Amino acid sequence: MTERDYVTVNGPRGPVYSGDGDQYVFYSGPDWMIRRGVAHLRIVRDDRVRLADRFVRPTGYRVAAERLALPGSVVLLEADPGSGRRAAAIMLLHELGEVGDPDEEAVRFDELPATDKEKEGGGEPPFSPAAGDRYLLDLSGISGEESYAEAQHRLIAYRARIQEAEAHLVAVLPWGMAHVRAPDLEPHTVRLGRPRGIAVATRHLRMDRVPFHAGDLRSADLQRLFDRSPMRELARFAGLVKTARDSGRFGSTPAGWLDQAMHAVTDRAGEVREQMAAVDTTADRALLITTAVFEEAPADTVYEAWHALLRTVGHREDEEATELGRPDFGASLARLGIERAPDGRLRFKRLAYADAVCTYFWTNFPGVRDDLRNWIGEAARLRGLTTDDRMNVVVRFCERSLAVARPDHLFDLVALWADRATGASGDPLAVRVLELGLSHQSLGGWFRKRMYDCCVRPGPLSDGLARALIAACVRSLATTHPNQALVRLHHLALREGRVGLEAGEALLGLAGRDHGLHRLLIDRLRDRARQEQQGAEPHLRLLIHLMTHGRPPDPPSWPDLFLGWETVFSQPPTRLWNPLVTSWLNAAAADSTREMALGVMVRATHGRAAALHRLYAIACDWAGPVNHPSRAAVAALFWQYIDDAQYARTVATEQAGAGPRTTEEAR
Repeated sequence: MTERDYVTVNGPRGPVYSGDGDQYVFYSGPDWMIRRGVAHLRIVRDDRVRLADRFVRPTGYRVAAERLALPGSVVLLEADPGSGRRAAAIMLLHELGEVGDPDEEAVRFDELPATDKEKEGGGEPPFSPAAGDRYLLDLSGISGEESYAEAQHRLIAYRARIQEAEAHLVAVLPWGMAHVRAPDLEPHTVRLGRPRGIAVATRHLRMDRVPFHAGDLRSADLQRLFDRSPMRELARFAGLVKTARDSGRFGSTPAGWLDQAMHAVTDRAGEVREQMAAVDTTADRALLITTAVFEEAPADTVYEAWHALLRTVGHREDEEATELGRPDFGASLARLGIERAPDGRLRFKRLAYADAVCTYFWTNFPGVRDDLRNWIGEAARLRGLTTDDRMNVVVRFCERSLAVARPDHLFDLVALWADRATGASGDPLAVRVLELGLSHQSLGGWFRKRMYDCCVRPGPLSDGLARALIAACVRSLATTHPNQALVRLHHLALREGRVGLEAGEALLGLAGRDHGLHRLLIDRLRDRARQEQQGAEPHLRLLIHLMTHGRPPDPPSWPDLFLGWETVFSQPPTRLWNPLVTSWLNAAAADSTREMALGVMVRATHGRAAALHRLYAIACDWAGPVNHPSRAAVAALFWQYIDDAQYARTVATEQAGAGPRTTEEAR
């Protein structure tokens, strides 16, 4: 008989080893090994690569790049509005990682919130960067000294964590507020100049494979455009040159394309104002806005949409005049500068005129915006429209509504279209509206908050709207704000019915993308299961699915799994344990590297006799009477861990002078 010695440690302040076998050390303090992130915008790598192809370095860029290369560096960019300062910040961070670098995808490249983050019901963990992580903080939209003072406090806090973790941060400072800048931020500030406009336009044209000669860009009008326009306008100009070339309507030489694009950028607003001064009838104005929104749609469908708009705004035509007594449709089109293409689709004769018409109406007729929303809600579903036609209509409407800060109009349409949807997928138009809203730089937060409110709101939620929210989380929000997508999907997964199952599948799929999201979901489910004692089972079911079907990427994070198993084994119902334990017994039988799970599971019970007995019974059922050598070996090892845990508990009980076991422990 072999006797075992034991050691008593009172008040341990670190890892303690008090027996034979493997040792597992898990930290559960506030800074334990889980890397946590904030509500952030994960900057998509494909967008960065495209930007890199078209980026022209401004003056001062090299100085900023040299400073940023140092571990723990913080660089603050000061530049004129329209000089491409945000693009410069993104490129500084992008160029820290070399193309093809295997570690490129291992580090975070995120945008930090410039203002107080949205309330997420505890879903967003605190900011904690790791070595090599890259962060963008865009404060260019901050206005007012009080708001800037708050932003600077946040920036200083970020700087301390960045330096400590040896990460990297680039912040874009607001223009015109240098006089209230904190003195300790000055050493980190770099002044950027404006890139040469002609160089920017040239780079874009070459990347779009537009043929041209250097002399084509030397006209006085183009020089003024290059010298004065913001970088985004120059990018738009180059895009319009490409559109003019591809359309085949404006000649076959660069001179014609460049001329059309220049006038589209500089003159279209004035041309629309002149036309509107001459067009004073409701019918003609309605035809203008209808064609602008439905440009490139079939003529008959535009005609139908035109009359739908007239009805929506309450226009009454001359009741005595018959259809044949009114001006014919073709004459009305010609009078307004609208042409019918050979394929029967309508378009304006001038490049980008439709955008200018939409901008004019949404800017100068605010009282009609509600009617336009109601009209689009019905007209976007007209039978003559193809899927591409509908998407074009939705995009144009979204752009104008976002430009005048009416995101509520867009969400009204989301609810309308989603509620009418049938089938197992979200309505494509509703999902597209959500995607456009989420991607908007200043109003994206409004859409994230509105989606969150829908997900957490008690009471019924239509299946169509729920599916649209799921699709938007998976396709858009998970790319930019994965933490927030996880929070919303979790709330949707708690709903009953098929939609809840679909949200749960999407949630597990998202959590399986990387270790960080897997850790975050385990933490979140553990917290909810403990906080909601009466309603813990839905969270426990999700947690079990996560640790069985939704496996984390290799290698498994044993501390994370320990915390998940600890939560499951500490709460009823025990029937939920079977699939969890057997799945990992199967994994250990198939792969010896998974045998560590056996000891981790046993330790997650904290030596509770009832829990150990339950694990033993599950292993017995799993091993079965049939002789499976691999299963027998795994079960024997598992039982050994259980015996060791029971012995340790007996020793601890005897030392503490405890009384007999409880009824629960004896079962």
